[in-house]
Amino acid sequence: MKNYFWLILSVLLMALGVGMYLIAPYTGNLPFMIAGASVLAALLHFRKNWMALTGVLTAVALILRFALRGYGWWGYTLLFIAALLVLYHIAPPVLWKIIVAFTCLGLLYFCIVEVPIIRNARTDREPERPYLIVLGAAVHGKEPSLTLVRRLEGALDYLNSYPDSVAIVSGGMGKGESVTEGQAMFDWLTGRGIAPERILIENRATSTRENLQFSFDIIRERGDEPAGNVAIVSSAYHLYRAKCMAEKLGVPDAAGVAAPWGYFLVMLNYFIREAFGVTHLWVFGD
Repeated sequence: MKNYFWLILSVLLMALGVGMYLIAPYTGNLPFMIAGASVLAALLHFRKNWMALTGVLTAVALILRFALRGYGWWGYTLLFIAALLVLYHIAPPVLWKIIVAFTCLGLLYFCIVEVPIIRNARTDREPERPYLIVLGAAVHGKEPSLTLVRRLEGALDYLNSYPDSVAIVSGGMGKGESVTEGQAMFDWLTGRGIAPERILIENRATSTRENLQFSFDIIRERGDEPAGNVAIVSSAYHLYRAKCMAEKLGVPDAAGVAAPWGYFLVMLNYFIREAFGVTHLWVFGD
């Protein structure tokens, strides 16, 4: 029995985590933390068997990537660790040294990219502007996704704090959506007391760049200039990239408004993903 202690503990913890998630899905990160402890226990059990360790890491990675929403980049990270584990045991010494060197360089670059992302992951000081652009996110049927709800909560708080500001809710219709993101946001905000005349709908955009470009066009059609007059509300991890795109579109002084954080582990997942989005922005300009 002693030899199977960690394995038995792993199974019990996994059952507890899955049970909590199915019975009480709104318990935040707790089920996933318990499941993480289960994986750790399994790793301790198989610590002397690298092939079994690789199998556990791969299985958990695939679950995170394909079975759970919002944890995909945790899955990619575990797959990368599993690959390193395999290469450590099968790669020739010279090749392994090269892999370690490139891995260290990659981690260093990742840390460098995350610096501006984290630095901008907050609401700017004195963010009041005449226009607030609310960047779209997924809609499930007619219901805003959790990410979009967080952005709308940030917009709602902003509009209540600055009653002279007008919101531009921006987003077209994507796969699985029965209304445009702009319309879903309009319905959500008006349903919580924001006057309809304070909300302008932009319903064509399919990317962050289009969100901003089409919203700036609406501002100009109203006889105003977006430069100096725009705040952008988005998820905290996304604000740096959004502000960079606004600058490329001729609005270098857009204020950032950070939406409330969601589940901590999900947010970390998106901070990991954002490093690749920012890299694409730096290399390709969008």
